[in-house]
Formats: sequence, structure tokens, C-alpha cells
Amino acid sequence: MFDVINGVKRKWLKTEVDLDNHVIVQQVDTQMESPSQFIEDYISNLTTIPVDSSKPLWELRILNLKTPEAEAVAILRIHHSIGDGMSLISSLFACCRKSSDPGALPTIPMQKQTDRPRNRRGVLWLLLSVWSVLRLILNTLVDISLFMATILFMKDTKTPLKGLSGVEHNPKRIVHQTVSLDDIKLVKNAMAVTVNDVILGVTQAGLSRYLNRKYGEVDKSMSNNLPRHFRLRATVLVNIRQAIGIQAIADMMKKKSKAKWGNKLGFICFPFTIALRLDPLDYIRQAKTIADRKKLSLLALCTYLINNCVVKLFGSKVSSCLAYRIFFNTTMSISNVVGPVEEISFFGHPIAFIAPTVYGHPQALTVHFQSYINTMSIVVTVDPNVIPDPHLLCDDFSESLKLFKDAIILNNSVIANSN
Repeated sequence: MFDVINGVKRKWLKTEVDLDNHVIVQQVDTQMESPSQFIEDYISNLTTIPVDSSKPLWELRILNLKTPEAEAVAILRIHHSIGDGMSLISSLFACCRKSSDPGALPTIPMQKQTDRPRNRRGVLWLLLSVWSVLRLILNTLVDISLFMATILFMKDTKTPLKGLSGVEHNPKRIVHQTVSLDDIKLVKNAMAVTVNDVILGVTQAGLSRYLNRKYGEVDKSMSNNLPRHFRLRATVLVNIRQAIGIQAIADMMKKKSKAKWGNKLGFICFPFTIALRLDPLDYIRQAKTIADRKKLSLLALCTYLINNCVVKLFGSKVSSCLAYRIFFNTTMSISNVVGPVEEISFFGHPIAFIAPTVYGHPQALTVHFQSYINTMSIVVTVDPNVIPDPHLLCDDFSESLKLFKDAIILNNSVIANSN
């Protein structure tokens, strides 16, 4: 990576790394009453401390403190300038090995390629191809227009989730909850959708439950307390790399590696419809409709290319200002990262859970979904001045998934009884 400021080109340089300056073993009272609360407070305090710029921008903090989930906790903090989330989490996995086979890299599920029609001849196929291309172009133009409008003037509605100016400087509170990945797959298979569709449905339903409760604190006489019309969007950072597998990432630092390091991301804005539904599965249906529409657009690639041009022509400060506008004018960020399908170990230490997140951007809410073995971690990062009850929001997400599962089981039992 390089940048030009005042006519001087800045670039990354190789340096020696002294692990003693990066690996910190924190001394703690192992007999404390609430280790989980201590770790939550400890991490929250870290969000107020900048990463030391006098050394390579990463550190690993180890707390030998037993919690209900693990025997100890390791906190890996890395500056985003080193790489995007996909680079960093993939590199972490590449440093790990299967617990069942210490010499083998973790198994990361690869996205299945969509089967294409074999018969590509005939007028119908040609018409469908032309229509698909026209839809792709039209959707991309519409999305780029909305993206530019978001940078210039279009803001989300002020809600109990929307941060104010300066929110990026406030301390953050990071909490997580683990749900069953098998439950997510049960819903996915029953509705013939993707895991991403279910996750978006869970998010939409959970936000609706949370906001309805918040607005109900003003008027408790109504069961539906949500305003009829308001705009709530999530900024989604899309990895534009081709899937290349964990082995290539493990060899990333070798010459001619297929894996590309750094920030290779594009932006999209995903609109959530906040409402109460009689049928909870409608949240997933609506999320799938929007997600399918977003897939027929090149916005993510376009924003990545535009950002590269801005950096080369005007420098990283202008690029940062534009990114700031996108984040600040939307309500939240969301991501979903696929993890290993079996237990992995980090230098011989089995990993119980993985909970990635990010902070420092101008939003009061960030939600990450991270799969690992047969579980899914829901990681919620909030500004407690805006969202003082992040655990309650986590509960709303997990309860929404439970409602989806119950609805699927009920539908299946009705079908079975009718037969």
C-alpha cells in the first residue's frame, strides 16, 4: 500500500518484530466473582486506547481467566490499515491447525457455484441473457445514484440506534451470544434460502423487536409502537476477492501467492424494513428479496474501483472522508464470516469460540456473525451512550431465530397432519 501526502510517497516497509512488545499476558485475579463482566469491561477500556504506532500495529493480550465459555481469553487487536476483516480473520485461521490433526489447516467451507443452464442456444436463452444484462446495468446505476446521495445528503432517520456526531470517539461495549448453526441451517433448508438470508432475517426481526420496545417506553398502551415510515440501513463491506482457499492464504507472504493482502472491499447499503410481522418468516422472505436484488448489481466492485481512483488522485484523507460520510449517514454495519467446520487450535490451545468485531467508525451499532463448528457467534458492538442494553439486543436476535425455528416446526407439523 502507498499514499502520497505533500508530494511524498508513503509505503509499507519490512521491519523486525519483537514478540515481547506485542504479546501481553495480563495479570488478573483468578478468583474474582464475575470474570465475564471483567473481560467485557476490559475490552471496552481497550477501545479507548489507540494502538501504539511506534511498533507494528497489532497486539495479542492473554487473560488467563476462566469464563463459562473458555479456560482463558485471548484478545487480538489489529489496526485496520494492515488489512480488511477478511484478510485478518483468514490469516488467523491460517495460523491455526485442526485439533484432530495438528499438521492440517482448518477446513473452511467454500461457496458453491450456481449451476448454469447447459443449453445456451435458442432465442429464449438470448432474450433472458439480454434482460439479465440490462437489469444488472440498471440496478448498478440506481445503486450508484443512491450511494452518491448517501455521501452527499441522504441520512438515515434518527432512531434509538443512530449515533450522533463524534460517536466514533466514544468507548464501545462488545458483547456476544452463541446460537446453533444447525438451527440456522434448519430454517435455511426449509425455506430454500441461504445462510446469509436467514442472518439478515434474524437481524431485521431483532432490530424490529428492540425498536418496538424502545418506542413503547414512551407509549405503553400500544402493542405496535413503531413509526410507520423511517429509513434504517446497514453498511455492508463486501469482499471482492475470488475464493481461493485457506492454503493460499497460509502462503500469502510467499512470492506469486494467489492471495492478495490489504483492503479489497466494496460498499453496499442494505435497507432494513422495521415492522412487526404476524408471520415471523416474512422477515426472511423480505430480506431474501432485497439480497437477491443487491446480487444483481455491481455496486461493490464500482465502489472499490472508485475508492482506488480517489486514493491515487486525491490521497487517503479524501477517501477516508467519503467513507466517513457513508458510515455516519447509515445506522449500522453488518457482516457474516464463515469459519472452520471442526475444532481448531492456536499453537496447541483449542479454540472455544471466535468473536470478531471492529470499532472506530462513526456508528453506534455493529453486528458480526461468525460461524465456528456447529455454532454461530452474534457479536454486537455498541456505543453505550446510545444503546445502553446490548445484551438485550443480543437476546432479541437469538429470540428471533427461535421464532423462525418454531414457525418452521409448526408448518411442518401442519403439513404432516394434513397428509
